[in-house]
Amino acid sequence: MFVHLWGFLYSHYFRFWVKWILRLLTRKCELQRVLAGAAAGARRTLSIGNGGAGTGRANAVHVDEAEVETCVRDVMKEKKIAQKDTGFKTNLHISLLQISGYKKLYLNVENLRKVPYDSDNEEHEEQLIELWNLLMPHENLKARITKQWCDIGFQGDDPKTDFRGMGLLGLVNLVYFSKHYTNEARQILSRSNHPKLGYSYAIVGINLTEMAYSLLKNGALKSHLYNLVSGLPQMEHFHQFYCYLVYEFDRFWFEEEPESIMHFNQYREKFHEKIKGLLLDYDVILTLQN
Repeated sequence: MFVHLWGFLYSHYFRFWVKWILRLLTRKCELQRVLAGAAAGARRTLSIGNGGAGTGRANAVHVDEAEVETCVRDVMKEKKIAQKDTGFKTNLHISLLQISGYKKLYLNVENLRKVPYDSDNEEHEEQLIELWNLLMPHENLKARITKQWCDIGFQGDDPKTDFRGMGLLGLVNLVYFSKHYTNEARQILSRSNHPKLGYSYAIVGINLTEMAYSLLKNGALKSHLYNLVSGLPQMEHFHQFYCYLVYEFDRFWFEEEPESIMHFNQYREKFHEKIKGLLLDYDVILTLQN
């Protein structure tokens, strides 16, 4: 009760006077204090969206990439911040690029997810065959539709049916991991054939694509990406996070030693909660390269 009362009184009565006194003492507006006081990365960029600091700040967090430079100039004018304050200008510019870049990245990932796998599309088919060749370099496919696909963890004779949930995004993720971390991908594929603790490599990979996508969609990846990229997050960075999930899930699965694959959803959710917990850290970076 007291906490709610204090929150109401502070936001409606005391906050204005606290800000006014701090401005007198520091000769800086709230936004200047935020950008100067928070460490670069997630701590700084996330702090811009917290609290109110006039219409300039409220509008700033919704700008597109092309409008960032103009927005920075407008904010400095509204807040009466000298143009010679290059530190403020640079920090605000970077943070707004990160914010607009995150939104753009989500849209790009979403657009790729919406593309259904099309077996009549030559590029789609080439990526699928590339996945096989990366994972099974010493074994040729006997046909396009064959039970051999089960050897890399698809459910049936034709992998296209397994991409329904995540569309082309699921295939692109699988190929990216296999191309950029080929040794790791082949090792994990081999481990996935364990007689007791085995799992369907490709199906689990697509499932982890859904996990990465959902974490991006609900904003959970902001701290990770803002710490990783001093500017615009790209599709490459989403793929790198996916690679981290694949590698870490395999290690998690064998550490947990599930009774059988029938308990996959239970352990998948446990792993999901673990990752969400890690992403709550403002200083987090989750990639295989770190």
